[in-house]
Amino acid sequence: MTETLKIWPVQSSKDQKKFLALPWQIYQGDENWVPPIRSHQREMVNFKPHPFYQDAEIQTFLAARGDKIVGRIAALVNHAHNRQFDEQRGFFGFFECEDDQEAATGLFEAAAKWLADKGMDAMRGPVNPSLNYECGLLVEGFDCPPTFMMTYNRPYYPALVESFGLAKVEDLYAYDVELSMLDNIDPKLKFVVEEVARRFEVETRPLSRKNFMSDVRLFLDIYNKSLVNTWGYVPLSEAEIDHQSKQLRMLVTPEMTSIASIKGKPIGACFGLLDYNPLIKKIDGKLFPFGWLRLLMGRRHLKRARLLSTNVLPEYQRWGLGVVTIYRILPDALKFGLTEGELSWVLESNQLSRASIERGGAQITKTYRLYDRDLADFK
Repeated sequence: MTETLKIWPVQSSKDQKKFLALPWQIYQGDENWVPPIRSHQREMVNFKPHPFYQDAEIQTFLAARGDKIVGRIAALVNHAHNRQFDEQRGFFGFFECEDDQEAATGLFEAAAKWLADKGMDAMRGPVNPSLNYECGLLVEGFDCPPTFMMTYNRPYYPALVESFGLAKVEDLYAYDVELSMLDNIDPKLKFVVEEVARRFEVETRPLSRKNFMSDVRLFLDIYNKSLVNTWGYVPLSEAEIDHQSKQLRMLVTPEMTSIASIKGKPIGACFGLLDYNPLIKKIDGKLFPFGWLRLLMGRRHLKRARLLSTNVLPEYQRWGLGVVTIYRILPDALKFGLTEGELSWVLESNQLSRASIERGGAQITKTYRLYDRDLADFK
């Protein structure tokens, strides 16, 4: 007989440990799963302070059958999002669950009720904890591991989510690129890149090692300004920018970055990170006491990178300057020894970026989905 389901809000430190430990149970034996960086995960759910929560609220929940934890979820109110879009939308994230529809539905109901009590009219997710961090449910592409800072879940998760009545609102794509393809790049595309660079007198450079922190802040500033009209986007706060800058310092290799300027004015930035996931898997998500050292010592052997973001200021976005900004990275990437790359994530609705990427020969290998549901039933 199936044991009775119990769902409750996380309150104690004991509950927090159970919440954080669940993925190791869910993904036991799954070769494609990569554990989260444990210290980072504590921050992301606000068990340890993170600047995102200076303007947001979170409540985490657990589900159990008897003594066994079978699921978890977080309900989030992102006040910056609701100001930006003039709506009362809540979010869910950090969802993990056994293949147990009753448990999944119970978790979604708990999150929805908490959000409705906070005055929210609708729920969107998964976001962990926003579109500026890890987000989306993997719905296609379960045959290989995720790239660094991309989500992963069991193939049965979409059914659990959709059975609750959550419906697709937007897909996010991950494109794979074999760097050997660059030898056969479309001559027309290469001509466009060179012509745009000549016409606008674009100068490109990597992030400076000497002025690293100021260059990271410059990138994040361009990131904020360039995405103002992007679906669902909310700018990073100053506190988040500072926090992100410090975290990225140890992970960034300048060869994977590019800043484009016109007449001395920075107008575009491209930011890539090595795919640290194979190393994170080896250290089981533990940075301390020696995990950091293994990441730093092992990165020279990594052959894959993720291009996180290519951003151009709004007034320059129709001229192909994003491709010019990316192009600077390619020789350095080959010299570094990289053989593969992932461009992720790209919004389904971002036709301009998708057209440029697909014209360059990249292929969609993973699809992540965001879902919406009205909360009228929970008022």
